[in-house]
Amino acid sequence: MSAAIILAAVLGGGVLIIARRIFSRGSAAKMLHYPPEMMRGKTIIITGANSGIGKATALELVKLQARVIMACRDRQRAEEAAQEIQLEAGPGQGDVVIKQLDLASLKSVHSFCEEVIKEEPRIDVLINNAGIYQCPYAKTEEGFEMQFGVNHLGHFLLTHLLLDLLKRSAPSRIVVVSSKLYKYGDINFEDLDSAQGYDKAFAYSRSKLANLLFACELAKRLEESGVTVNALTPGIVRTNLGRHVNISLLARPFFNLASWAFFKSPLQGAQTSVFLACSPDVDGVQGKCFANCKEEELLPKATDAEVARKLWDISEVMVGITK
Repeated sequence: MSAAIILAAVLGGGVLIIARRIFSRGSAAKMLHYPPEMMRGKTIIITGANSGIGKATALELVKLQARVIMACRDRQRAEEAAQEIQLEAGPGQGDVVIKQLDLASLKSVHSFCEEVIKEEPRIDVLINNAGIYQCPYAKTEEGFEMQFGVNHLGHFLLTHLLLDLLKRSAPSRIVVVSSKLYKYGDINFEDLDSAQGYDKAFAYSRSKLANLLFACELAKRLEESGVTVNALTPGIVRTNLGRHVNISLLARPFFNLASWAFFKSPLQGAQTSVFLACSPDVDGVQGKCFANCKEEELLPKATDAEVARKLWDISEVMVGITK
């Protein structure tokens, strides 16, 4: 590629960015605003809270004086993120607690939940936020395909193990972070582990569809319990979630410029998570999906009751839940 073409692409990207910033400035400023003490006395668990949407969600809830448990795989990164959150939130805000959780290990999920149940008198909100995106083929500790194992099975077991504590803490909430890419997935009960062939994009979409089906079935099981569960799709957000996506060196500068111009910031992407965690507008709302803090209509395959129930039953077997 000639220098002239590269220069033209960069200049063109710069023009797009300037235009985007000018015309979207008003909408980008529309952030949620709640009373500063709104979440005082509330304890919230956020998986994957050390970066991206999870970190931004944690920061916003700490500003509302919540006690946030950062459930993270990498303790050092979590400690660095916690320091940044406390510094940005300022003195007199909520507390941050770090607990190690590796969703690719069911043993780690059990250990995390045992510690939480032992130490925490209540959990007001569980935000299933952590995720892995289009990684090369790999398996979890128990041998499940990594994206399905982390994005769905790990959170499935986590929620199951914390459910009694959430019920005792009612009214309480469960928030499931999915993705609009669920539209490109399907649930093949004959090959949930991609043994017949692995497509990293499809595997991610399937795991996000599983999130929505899980929320759908869980909502039915939680009726009259005082615990609500709702899902969300955050949109395209500038995070490190796409670290496994290969972009050529020549295209990377333009992609970075375009993402800065057109993708949501982590703070913008976190708004619906914060909304579902604390807004009185969703008190008692059960089994819905939201985007940009508004209810979103899902494709029929994401609310198929029969598929959701069958996926639930198979997931119980996969993670070793015995009745």
